This record gives sequence, structure tokens and C-alpha cells, in this order.
Amino acid sequence: MLSYRHAFHAGNHADVLKHFVQVQLHLYMNQKDVAYTYIDTHSGAGVYALDSFQATKTGEFDTGIGPLWNATNVPAALQPYLDLVKGMNPSGKMRYYPGSPYVADQMSRLDDRLRLFELHPADVKILNENVRKAEAHKAEQGERARGKRVIIEHGDGFQSLKKLLPPPSRRALVLVDPPYEVKDDYKKVRDALEEALGRFPSGMYAVWYPVLQRMESRQFPDKLKRLPAKEWLNVTLTVSTPGPDGIGLHSSGMFILNPPYTLEPMLRETMPYLVQVLGKDAGARFTIETGTQVTGAASARLAGEGPRAPVGNARRASPLSGKGSLRLPGQSMVREGEEAKPAAKAPAPRRAWRPDGSAQVKPAAVGQGESRAPAKRPAGAQPRAAGPRPAGKGGKR
Repeated sequence: MLSYRHAFHAGNHADVLKHFVQVQLHLYMNQKDVAYTYIDTHSGAGVYALDSFQATKTGEFDTGIGPLWNATNVPAALQPYLDLVKGMNPSGKMRYYPGSPYVADQMSRLDDRLRLFELHPADVKILNENVRKAEAHKAEQGERARGKRVIIEHGDGFQSLKKLLPPPSRRALVLVDPPYEVKDDYKKVRDALEEALGRFPSGMYAVWYPVLQRMESRQFPDKLKRLPAKEWLNVTLTVSTPGPDGIGLHSSGMFILNPPYTLEPMLRETMPYLVQVLGKDAGARFTIETGTQVTGAASARLAGEGPRAPVGNARRASPLSGKGSLRLPGQSMVREGEEAKPAAKAPAPRRAWRPDGSAQVKPAAVGQGESRAPAKRPAGAQPRAAGPRPAGKGGKR
């Protein structure tokens, strides 16, 4: 299916989360002098006009970049993203919004390589035109252009990813952002990432996904946690309570494999602000989870062979205030008026954060299928006789 056009959704709250995180990933990659390859599996058009027919028809930018345009007291980590958006609108009027290729072009260094893929014939044509105009503008200003260091291909990013890994420099940032028009997209993302990690396990992989009622969306993060990456981070942003019909995008997430160590504490400082500014009702919140690869018994439970146990540390924001509350591994979300249930034991080591911001790795807890020390019998208690248990009021056991 090729009906999806991102121009209808440009600049919404999901774009804010995606591009804010993308900017931070580029800033981290830029700290090392060695060039890297940026791969965008679903690039879109690259630049979007917020006064176009598509954008004004839905007005979704009013859920994202709109409220942030004149926001004050912006967290320091959010400022580079806002500076980038305002930089492409020198008149001060909010008219254009960047897609992920534009973000990559602006945030990466000149020697870094861009590999952009888009399957939609109309969008790939617009993407080529936008890149050509950007290169021409640089030439007019006397600036050095990327030239062959940016390549656009009309094709399937899932299939094309394998031929680019590992990159020559052994450094790569990959953004996977399909439209999720059909449920097979979730499986394609996981399969593509599994193969990519097999070819290049040290790469940094960022996945955007919608948080929807459909089963594939609800199970998606847990499936990504089982991929063979050393570490993972999952952040979600919800701006309003979903309606009873389940229609509309109220929440989205970014799942990063091999994330920067600086990303998690930075998100904890910035996400409350996004909840406060973009939140529409008491359902607005954010969650952050971090953890390591899930294997063995934990993987089996996540796959449905036993009780489901979330892995990693998570925080849920209280409505609109943006203050996160700690959710321990295995503990369900706590809604208003409910008491927190005891946390289930997590089978894998987890990382906790001390008040000073330093990390502490805690040992694995005992889970199902693992031995436990036998409980001590109270003094004076008689051993239970062997033999069949008599049936009581509850019937046979």
C-alpha cells in the first residue's frame, strides 16, 4: 500500500518526539571525529509546507510544533531541535517543517554520508527536488556541498538496509520510520533490525512507532526488547486520552537500540516539559524504559509462554504535571485512585539511577524456572503426610 502521505501529519506531536530524539542522536554521533553513515529507510519528502492543502486540512501541527513555536523556558536539550525548525523559517512565521532527511542534513557533518530511501513515487520525486535545491543553495553561498555523500534511492528501505551494513567507517545511525499502514510493517521492522544487528551489532538504530489499540502495536516494544542489542531505550509521549473508538494518534514512541548513555537522563529532564506544553487532558503522560537484551526464560515469557514481565526501568508522568513516578520491573502502570501492586521479579539485570544521576547495575532477580531456597518450616510444625489430598469444598485439584 502506498496511500500514506506524511504531509497530512507533518509537525504533529509524534514528529516532535521523533525529530527531537533524532537531533540528540546526531549530536552524540558528532562528538567523535570519525565520519558516520546515516540511513533513513522511509525518508518521505524531506521538507513540508505547513500552509499546504494537506497540512491545513488536518491541522495536526497544532498538536506539536505549534504550541512549541513561542514556548518559553524551553529545556536546554530541546533548544537545538527548535533552533533547527526556526532556522528554516527565517521570517519568523511558522511555514515549513523538516522531515528526517532535512534534520540529518543539518545536524550531521559534511563528511558524513546520507543514504535516503523512499518507496512512494511522488514523495521520492519531491525529496530529490528538495535535496537538489539545498545543494544549489550551498553552492550559491560558496559552501561546500555533500555531492555524492548523499544518495537517494526509490526503493524499499527494509530490503536496502542489508547492503549498506556494515558501513566503511564502522559507524552508523539508522532511522526506521515506516507508515505502519498494514500490520506486516511491525514484523518487517523487527526482521530488518534483527538482520541489521547480525551484520552490524554496534550500530545505533532508532525506531519510531505509533502507540495504538491494535495488538501488533501493543506487542511491538516487547518484541524489540528481544533483539540482540546490548542495550535499549524506549520512550513514549501521550498527549491526550484515546477516545472510545480508538481513532486518531494520541501517543507514539521512539525505541533506540544501542542508545547513547546520555540520552536517558536527558529525556527524564525534557519529557515532563513536552507533556506540560503538548498535553491536552489528564491522560497526557510520558514513559521511559531502559534495559538490556532479553534472553532465555525472560524471552519466552515475553513471547507468551508465561506471565509477561516488563524489563527495565520505567517512569510514568502524572497528568500534565510532567513529574515521573518510578515503575519497577514487572509492576503494572498505576492509574489514578489505584494502589501500586508489588513488583514482579525481573529475570535480567536492570539499571537503576541514583539521585546523583550515576548508574547502578543490579543483579538478576529469581524468575520462573529458576531455583529458590526452600522456605523454613515454623517450629513445632508437623510434616505433611504423603498421599492423595482429600477433596474439599473447592472440588478436585
